[in-house]
Amino acid sequence: MASEDTNTTGAGPDSGNNTGGGAPARRGITVRRAPKFVPFMVLGAVVGIIIAAFVAYGLPVNPSFDAGTVFGFFLVAFAAGGVILGALVALILDRLSIRRAQHAVVEAVPDSVPDTDGEDDGGR
Repeated sequence: MASEDTNTTGAGPDSGNNTGGGAPARRGITVRRAPKFVPFMVLGAVVGIIIAAFVAYGLPVNPSFDAGTVFGFFLVAFAAGGVILGALVALILDRLSIRRAQHAVVEAVPDSVPDTDGEDDGGR
């Protein structure tokens, strides 16, 4: 994931870097690998469901409760806990990725051939 810094290099009025056909503008960006939160939360929910199934069907049962009822109760509790723990793991990994971020300078490159159809179909 790349995030753009607010400071640009050589973008002053006397620097010669303008968009009117002079030298291309240079811009500093920060590049880092950030985790996607949803897969971590889904994985946490799946682990919570597996633990709920083990607790409901793998441990000795109480005769006053049906195993399906116990599974449903623990399913809600452990799946919600798994989602929260998965989000916390993703948040920790996101904070660690900030430490490993790299800074780069990029230049805008004008198109050599302008688009004629107005839509980008991704090469299809």
